[in-house]
Amino acid sequence: MEKQYSIKTQSALFSPGTPIPQENLDFLLEEVARRSSHYLTEINNRPTFPTPEALAGLASFDEPMPESPGDPFETLAFLDDIGSPATVTSAGGRYFGFVIGGTLPVTLAANWLAGAWDQNAGLKVASPTAVKLEQVSLSWLLDVLGLPAEAGGGFVTGATMANFSGLAAARHTILQKAGWDVEAQGLFGAPPITVIVGDEVHVSLLKALSLLGFGRERVVRVPVDNQGRMRLNALPNISGPTIVCIQAGNVNTGAFDPAVDICSIAHEAGAWVHVDGAFGLWAAAAPTRSQLAAGFAEADSWATDAHKWLNVPYDCGLVFCRRAEDLRAALTHSKAAYLAESLEEREPMEYTPEMSRRARGIEVWAALRVMGRTGLAELVEQCCQHATRFAEGLSAAGYKILNEVQLNQVLVSFGDSIKTQKVIEAVQRDGTCWCGGTIWQGHTAIRISVSSWATSKTDVERSLEAILRIAANV
Repeated sequence: MEKQYSIKTQSALFSPGTPIPQENLDFLLEEVARRSSHYLTEINNRPTFPTPEALAGLASFDEPMPESPGDPFETLAFLDDIGSPATVTSAGGRYFGFVIGGTLPVTLAANWLAGAWDQNAGLKVASPTAVKLEQVSLSWLLDVLGLPAEAGGGFVTGATMANFSGLAAARHTILQKAGWDVEAQGLFGAPPITVIVGDEVHVSLLKALSLLGFGRERVVRVPVDNQGRMRLNALPNISGPTIVCIQAGNVNTGAFDPAVDICSIAHEAGAWVHVDGAFGLWAAAAPTRSQLAAGFAEADSWATDAHKWLNVPYDCGLVFCRRAEDLRAALTHSKAAYLAESLEEREPMEYTPEMSRRARGIEVWAALRVMGRTGLAELVEQCCQHATRFAEGLSAAGYKILNEVQLNQVLVSFGDSIKTQKVIEAVQRDGTCWCGGTIWQGHTAIRISVSSWATSKTDVERSLEAILRIAANV
């Protein structure tokens, strides 16, 4: 029998200064848990992209702002009934778009508990628990990713801000060596910095460069091979203040730049090496794939996402810097008298652009503690094996695989660009699975990104059958 709630009782939840009756709070949290559990239980019985009817239903949210307090249970039901059908099932096992990971059950649970705690993770005095778990998580991450144990790090929104933060540290250090204080004086009159990127550089890194004042079009682009890897013989001579940006995991092919040689050449010339490793850096956590990440630990800064292959809730990006003091110097704030800082211990907001932020480290800690080293390695390897199965099945049917499938990315052409685009659109309409489209070195392709713990062999076979069926009928 369902509980009955009166509007008078429920409205107490939204009366400022009035204690919340325990029964009301219990009922509300039980209801959201019930609805969330139902959503996740039924997720694989839904199309991966919302139906036209579900999308049309979103118009119901277009209403005037209420003049007075309302019923929280009615609002929750309204949100679920209208919002849930119009979500993309990226938490399920058959979503293969944009390198989006699912959410491990324990990280969702940790996210809920952290939400109840409502902690500001920017300052230890504001949340000792959040700061401690962040410190533990960072040490575990450095270990499992094979990065220097002494490196510093920070939790940010995603790879864009992780790239921004790592490149800010690079800008600080490079200009400091040239006798310029960029944090105090800005870039007006500063010594010029050369930024070198591969021709397949990701747009998030270019955005970070533009935010830092380097510009998107002033970079030096290095030609790449047919997998998107920087061609070492095309690397320009490096002299003067220079930042070299390399990729661990091309967003289309999953390929890795030749980090060993690039780091050696760059460091000999006094340059800084930054790694955009949004998802590929996690290859280091799997013994079967770690050779792909060889040499990347020799860089000076690294950017990656935990909401990709670690499968924690959105949003969670990570920045690491070989010398913690370089990251802090670039991102520290102006001291304010009312902030009770510890000069001896690490204060998280000294290492990220944000001062106030949610406690992302709690979910990362939960994921790593539950999976452990072998569980994380298994997650990475499983996704890579699923990608290989997609490639084998599509290749056997006569379709062209455009990349060397070494990681979790598969690029497939179904013939000319017109037919391939029709297949992409039909797969997305069909709803069995969802894959994105891309243009890879002049070829239109469907891009399959396997990044979720929830993807099973059954999901792969069901999705493969759907893609083959659709391609045969186009």
